[in-house]
Amino acid sequence: MKVMYVSGPYRAPTENGVFENIMRARAAAHKLWEKGWAVVCPHTNSMFMGGLDGRSDEAFIEGDLEIVKRCDAIFMLNGWLLSEGARQENQTADGRLRLYFESEGYPTP
Repeated sequence: MKVMYVSGPYRAPTENGVFENIMRARAAAHKLWEKGWAVVCPHTNSMFMGGLDGRSDEAFIEGDLEIVKRCDAIFMLNGWLLSEGARQENQTADGRLRLYFESEGYPTP
């Protein structure tokens, strides 16, 4: 089974904005599971863990980049260019993984 990583904005100016970003990524992950992918959705993996043991956002991004390297493909949510973390994930994936974009629809493996 092929593994898809969901990438897109997580952080937001408000807690409600973070929640909305998490739910949007979760909905995309659900659709990708339905298409036949095994899905890694970092938004739900570490939701609301900011400040865990004093860890910074950079620690989570570093971990996410390591996870990206172990996947087969990456799915870029609309608005990914507005997210520093998603841009780093895209750069890490480019040339290594198959890139898919939400604006192009939900692919099958």
